[in-house]
Amino acid sequence: MRPPVRVGVFGLLGSGNLGNDGSLEAVLGYLRAEHPEASVDALCGGPEVVTARYGIPATRLHWYRGEYRTASRAGAIAGKGLGKLVDVVRTAAWVRRHDVVIVPGMGVLEATLPLRPWGFPYSLFLLCASGRLFGTKVALVGVGAGPIGNRLTRGLVRRSARLAAYRSYRDAQSRDALREMGVDTARDEVYPDLAFALPTPRAGAPSGPPGPVCVGVMDFHGGDDDRARAEEIHRRYLDGTTRFVRALVEDGRPVRLLTGDECDRSVVAAILEAVDSPLVTAAEATSLADLMKETAAVDTVVATRYHNLVCALKAGTPTLALSYAAKSDALMDRMGLAAYCHPAREVDADRLLEQFRALEKRSAELRRTLAERNAVAARQLQDQFTALTAALFPTTDRAQARTRQETP
Repeated sequence: MRPPVRVGVFGLLGSGNLGNDGSLEAVLGYLRAEHPEASVDALCGGPEVVTARYGIPATRLHWYRGEYRTASRAGAIAGKGLGKLVDVVRTAAWVRRHDVVIVPGMGVLEATLPLRPWGFPYSLFLLCASGRLFGTKVALVGVGAGPIGNRLTRGLVRRSARLAAYRSYRDAQSRDALREMGVDTARDEVYPDLAFALPTPRAGAPSGPPGPVCVGVMDFHGGDDDRARAEEIHRRYLDGTTRFVRALVEDGRPVRLLTGDECDRSVVAAILEAVDSPLVTAAEATSLADLMKETAAVDTVVATRYHNLVCALKAGTPTLALSYAAKSDALMDRMGLAAYCHPAREVDADRLLEQFRALEKRSAELRRTLAERNAVAARQLQDQFTALTAALFPTTDRAQARTRQETP
């Protein structure tokens, strides 16, 4: 009897970012539907959360538990350094136990947010190098990529991508970015974001004016190249977004604040304190399914985080993007709303309000457009999963070889 294929999933999963977890959920849905015999476990940032929520065994990504805290004392610095060495062995041992490892979506090949080379880029390189060493197929599925200024980070990302056995991207810009880094992408395909494969909530009927609005916020400080003026960018973003929310309230519009990561809660608290109105409330979403339900229940969405946009667009709700990266612009263009993007770095509340009102005037038309684009995305993602099966699960030669090795 052939042993089950051993599949690992890898990434900053279960760590508080709803978009990352949504990508995992989509891949698990594919595996359970198409490969129910597969044995699945994870190497991830929040193993307890992943096991409790998705019912799969999970191992902590980093040996050193303070990996993502700033190290200022000698003991912490030494712990981080030792952890990098220990993780070489831990990652290799974990990869070796698998036939296939999937990195589900996420912006693992980009630096649109502050990023250190010895953080996740290093971890991804260890994964891909171990896969090549032990013959384990590593698949980067529907990932995001972008130009990277830091030379060391760019080098780690480039090497990781080259070592992967399979690559696909969530937009054409991501594939172009990898090609510009020197990666051969001739056989790589572009598909919609994996979250479009998740179940779609039933949309509520648009309410009469003034209808409710979801505003998705983000603890935004610019990208990896903006560290010198990060606080200025954050202050401008927060001030502009707060002014916009206040204008909606003055028009009598109920506003529901959304987040996409635990760190966004500070922005919600600041807006609630500044506006101080019963019309402004905060959602307690713990998954992309929760976010989709929130966005499906309102007339219009204005959002910053990429997966807040994905949820709103998949729910079929007219959406305006506070765009902080090319991936947001690409998503809005794919879904037919390219005209409704506003720069997150330069939030102009008056201009944003004008765009918002223009969006609402076309609400019925845009809902039809979104329904059509969502149907196309669903078909394209089915093609993605078909291609993934062909690439990763043809005949399990390695599993058969393992059987011969283990048979006395």
